[in-house]
Amino acid sequence: MIHIKSNEEIEKIRESCRVVVECLRLASEMVRPGLKLKELELSIENLIRSRGGKPAFKGYRGFPASACLSVDDVVVHGIPKKDDVLLDGQIIGVDVGVVKDAFYGDSAITLPVGDISPEKARLLKVTKQSLYEGIHQVKSGQRLHDVSAAVQKHVEGNGFSIVRDLVGHGIGRELHEEPQVPNFGKAGTGPRMKAGMVFCIEPMVNAGTFEVYTKEDRWTICTRDGRPSAHFEHTVAVTDNGPEILTQSDLF
Repeated sequence: MIHIKSNEEIEKIRESCRVVVECLRLASEMVRPGLKLKELELSIENLIRSRGGKPAFKGYRGFPASACLSVDDVVVHGIPKKDDVLLDGQIIGVDVGVVKDAFYGDSAITLPVGDISPEKARLLKVTKQSLYEGIHQVKSGQRLHDVSAAVQKHVEGNGFSIVRDLVGHGIGRELHEEPQVPNFGKAGTGPRMKAGMVFCIEPMVNAGTFEVYTKEDRWTICTRDGRPSAHFEHTVAVTDNGPEILTQSDLF
């Protein structure tokens, strides 16, 4: 069931999203060669709690960390470990969820670590732009898979591939609600978008094949061919006049 949010509910989601954006900004300031991932995770958790929220991911279905920190070929759900250190030339996906006053916010950004290769730089650029190509399709009355098709067209048109095993999602009183928001599909299909719907659009884009696998920890999802992957995500509300990005910032 797709929940239509009231203005008051959207304002509460927006407040959680403000904290998420603060965390992504902190990550963008901290990420550098030599940074320990556990240090970054702890800093994010401390910031969330200082703002009166809780890390939405920690303990969710058993997930052990306060943020998903996914390096290079890790697509999503990377778990920071004690000895993990960032190296020059890597990229890191930082995915943060916050729950505050019973409502959730969620966003992700992929950041360069030092000097990255031209391929990785283009991967980040195309993934970020594909997110906005999808967001531009958000309007009451249009079909949800208009979003999906726009993301897929941009990604594949630039020679990259869209992960098929993972999708975006509705958000509100739960971290994951209906509807699912695929990053691939046929325009003109899917549920009709209505004002008050809130969902997360989150392209996960691989430099090589779209195929992925899950590590033995049952969380960490990696590219099958070991090539890099990027992930960008916004929480978006549907309005009669188009999209409202609740996690909007100058970061991306």
